[in-house]
Amino acid sequence: MRVGLALPLLLVLAFFAAPQSHASDLALVGAKIYLSPSEPTIESGTILVHRGHILSVGPIAEIKVPRGTTVMECKGLVVTAGFWNSHVHILLPGLLHAEKLSSEQIASQLQQMLTRWGFTTVFDIASVLRNTNLIRRRIESGQVKGPRILTVGEPFWVKGGTPIYVQGFLEANHISIPEVESNAQAKERVRQQIRDGADGIKIFANSIERDGILTMPLDLARVIVAEAHHAGKPVFAHVSNDQGIEVAIQSGVDILAHTTPSDDLWSPSFAQRLTAAHMALTPTLTLWDVEAKKGNASPDDIEKGMSRAAQQLEAFSRAGGQVLFGTDVGYIQQFDTSEEFTWMSRAGMSFQEILASLTTNPAQRFGYAPHSGRIAKGLDADLVVLSADPAQQASAFSKVHCTIRGGEVIYCVRSK
Repeated sequence: MRVGLALPLLLVLAFFAAPQSHASDLALVGAKIYLSPSEPTIESGTILVHRGHILSVGPIAEIKVPRGTTVMECKGLVVTAGFWNSHVHILLPGLLHAEKLSSEQIASQLQQMLTRWGFTTVFDIASVLRNTNLIRRRIESGQVKGPRILTVGEPFWVKGGTPIYVQGFLEANHISIPEVESNAQAKERVRQQIRDGADGIKIFANSIERDGILTMPLDLARVIVAEAHHAGKPVFAHVSNDQGIEVAIQSGVDILAHTTPSDDLWSPSFAQRLTAAHMALTPTLTLWDVEAKKGNASPDDIEKGMSRAAQQLEAFSRAGGQVLFGTDVGYIQQFDTSEEFTWMSRAGMSFQEILASLTTNPAQRFGYAPHSGRIAKGLDADLVVLSADPAQQASAFSKVHCTIRGGEVIYCVRSK
């Protein structure tokens, strides 16, 4: 190498080797910070974000903001780790047939449904796998601002078990989801969906049909669950009654997708069986309110049904069960999360327990805890900025000011 070129080249190499302040660098200054559900609160702190990760976090007096960093003034605001919604469906008309949609159309629908409410990661537990893969590739490539999407793709239901309430939707949108006719067919389909990118599997342990509730045979459920577990993937179960829950328990399902308010109350011993089986639960309490109103139930009947669902969540939580926040959005179109948080509070869940259901619990359950679910140096810069303190009122979890994923602002309230 000629000496004349060596010095400039060394200077260039030194420039890139040195810590730099990039356009994506961000400082959230002056916020009340909840590092996790179990750690002490920072009453007025700063979070530095660099290259999509948390560079440092601490009291405002201890953290110096590097020159050139974009500063977000957060005085009077609250910051937590990014929220997970562990029960969604990428099935809204504004997301189907994504190959025909612009990036702006997809981003707008994702904002209304998810990022507006603080969700930086979601688990889609029934959709068209090919379509969902297309959407998340566009998110990952930077074409679309949206959350990290995990998915099960198409769910598994038995022959004759396509739920009555989705048949019309599937036909109208030209969607075909096969019914499982044999153990061998189920086993191969699990393998294929995982090869195609599924992050988990969902079974309908119960399917609501025109003439009653159809329950999946236990041997079939066991084959599906075993094959998913062999590949290291979690299994969700839709359940409608105790019989479906029994299939879920005995087959080794990991997550119950719902409570069952039309069935019996959950006794302490029943809830302990669920926790002993290492099951998690997405309560989806708002779903029951939406469904009851759709069926023109009386206010008294709605209150009774909702109270029953809340009692089941309370029994599960008191037994030490792992609760994962989930809303069933995409099946229902009530995007506002405030009702869900209010009912979780009515079910006896504390602020810390609700925060755990949104952050540390799903991160642990789905294997993301080493880099997600808390605010700490080196972890993903997935953050939610709230305009009110959820420690004072649970519905404040829905008062989202900004949503940040990987250090990028993917939603923020517009200044007036």
